[in-house]
Amino acid sequence: MAGSPNLSSPGLDATEKDPLDTGFGNNQYPSNHFLTPANYPSRGPGGGQQPRNFSEKSYTQPGKRGCLPTNPTKRRWLLIGLPIILVIIAAGAAVGVYFGVVKKPATTGSSAGGLGGNSTSPVNFGVAGTGKTGSTVVSDLGVSFTYVNTFDGMWAQNPQNPYSVSGRAQSWSPSILEKWVWGQHIVRGVNLGGWLVTEPFIVPALYEQYQKTTPQAIDEYTLSQAMGKDLAVKMEEHYRTFIVEQDFADIAKAGLNWVRIPIGYWAIETHADEPYLPRVSWTYFLKAVAWGRKYGIRILLDFHALPGSQNGWNHSGKAGVGGKLGDGVNWMYGVMGIANAQRHLEQIRSLTQFLTQDGIKQVVPALSLVNEVQSTVVGDTPLRSFYLQAYNMIRSITGYGAGNGPIIVIHEGFEGIANFNGFLGGADRLAIDQHPYLAFAEQNLANHTTQARVACSWGGGTNDTQGSFGIVLGGEWSNAINNCGKWLNGVGSGNSYNSIPNSLGCTHWEEWFKWDDATKKGLKDYNMATMDALQNWFFWTWRIGNSTEMQYPTSPMWNYKLGVENGWIPADPRVAGGFCKSIGVAGGQFAGVYPASATGAVSTSVALANTSAIAAWPPTSMGPNFTAAAQVALFPTYTQTGAPITMATPAHPANATVGNGWAMPKDTAQAFVSVAGCPYPNAYDATKLADLPTARCSGAGKRDLAAAARPTPPPKV
Repeated sequence: MAGSPNLSSPGLDATEKDPLDTGFGNNQYPSNHFLTPANYPSRGPGGGQQPRNFSEKSYTQPGKRGCLPTNPTKRRWLLIGLPIILVIIAAGAAVGVYFGVVKKPATTGSSAGGLGGNSTSPVNFGVAGTGKTGSTVVSDLGVSFTYVNTFDGMWAQNPQNPYSVSGRAQSWSPSILEKWVWGQHIVRGVNLGGWLVTEPFIVPALYEQYQKTTPQAIDEYTLSQAMGKDLAVKMEEHYRTFIVEQDFADIAKAGLNWVRIPIGYWAIETHADEPYLPRVSWTYFLKAVAWGRKYGIRILLDFHALPGSQNGWNHSGKAGVGGKLGDGVNWMYGVMGIANAQRHLEQIRSLTQFLTQDGIKQVVPALSLVNEVQSTVVGDTPLRSFYLQAYNMIRSITGYGAGNGPIIVIHEGFEGIANFNGFLGGADRLAIDQHPYLAFAEQNLANHTTQARVACSWGGGTNDTQGSFGIVLGGEWSNAINNCGKWLNGVGSGNSYNSIPNSLGCTHWEEWFKWDDATKKGLKDYNMATMDALQNWFFWTWRIGNSTEMQYPTSPMWNYKLGVENGWIPADPRVAGGFCKSIGVAGGQFAGVYPASATGAVSTSVALANTSAIAAWPPTSMGPNFTAAAQVALFPTYTQTGAPITMATPAHPANATVGNGWAMPKDTAQAFVSVAGCPYPNAYDATKLADLPTARCSGAGKRDLAAAARPTPPPKV
């Protein structure tokens, strides 16, 4: 194998330059703040009710199309100066087995080191080594492939001392062991959507098998039910094959340096009445952490699916089925809103402890708390109240300042990022996430080249908010300007684009193998406009699986890998720098200087600004119609008497040193669990006044409600 290159060579970690301009910040646009959401447009030629598991929101501006709509079903962050010592492991690399998470004793920070998720997949630890383009890589599954990277990237691993080495994605991206400098380095990333939280339009072949079952599979909840006794085998087969180690090498090859990985709460724990496969997806997240280190890819861990559902869309785990705004939302909303939020906070606590560990925090520097919450449903005050609680809890564990725990990423709830200017002013490393999509706005015939100017207009609000609030991430976006694609709008929902007179029809936009050069150029224009405008971004998504019925991926505008391979996404994303300026959309620039607290320059706790209106916890009023504090006081809650969950650590050779999953042993508080003897309403369906108890339950089981959901015990090892 090739020897270790000198990563400390002059110029490799210098401020990156974009080929079309003079560097970061010179590719920006006039100020154009996003406005507040105006309406939920009706769908289809007859308008009216939204189809099952679909809601959409548009951001409108006089005389223009909605500029920041949301996707209903998709929505979709040391130099190696020491030589790498090649450690030859006996032929036939050591093999380990992942096991289960552990309940952490409340008085210690210990866990069973080396345990992993509840999977029996063998682990090939491999041998220490490094290489550049043309070298041979042996994956964790023992599969050999040729590493290709024309950007002077490299891979590196050392199973006996895993945290001592790191690959580098490209010459301009810092290795995992080097410092990431916000305002100098640029996030160019992709989502690994559909992997650890499945979605019908991303993995249609998985869902196509269960369309005639009872229940019909429309989301991961019903998919898990439909799989029945085959759940463990079928779901792990999906995890094992949909994203593999070579994908990380290919992501680096594509000029990308981050991935955003969505997970569901079932990666941490489940209750007995929930059908999801518990904890196995965590095993595969641990693989992603190892792959990220090996290829120099940083990870934004995104909490995509929450207890009770934060938006009622299928990618939250369970879709609402009533067809109205708010259907299926039970997180910070309805009778179980507080209990679901307490459970979520406890899960965030476990993730925070894991991500704060040395060796892990370098690979996963950021944690997104809530994906695509519907602020219009939940309410802006309850949402901000939760964000404050989560922030305080996380920083009480990690401490303050750069390197102490992850960057905390909050979603703007489709209010527009400008609405969060001043929110928690002075907070340590608080970033905001926006998901600009055109696909679900009012459908029209404007082509990609025309729509590129709309995408460029997003840069103004991004610039303004980066200067005032801090880090702004474009956590999801795609090349789609219409809602074509099998099941893009949800299983059983059609494509309203087909109803527009004189449209090309969805068949044109789905049969990518027939596109001409002009169509591809238009797609590339729109792609580069969005890259340029969002600056720090994650495309949704890396790949779309084939449909077994169609024999090809039918949502090509959402498929980054396919786009690079076929020419409508640039092979080097840096060429997008300055694109908006080149088409006449230019103006004020962001100079790359964030507020000091946004990037960790403040190492002590400070009094946060603008918190008085959101300080009450639980909130005294919650939707849909529980406006009296006395009503909220009757909501079922959990009690802090349980053992916290310590997340499993990666499988590793016996002589390797890794963390124990619980970075800060000073955190000894007990965990929120169900009150013994108290029944709880359905966590996914408790928004009616009739669901409100008439008295608080103290443990005598007096409520006339469904049996309480209890946590599943950890697996025996």
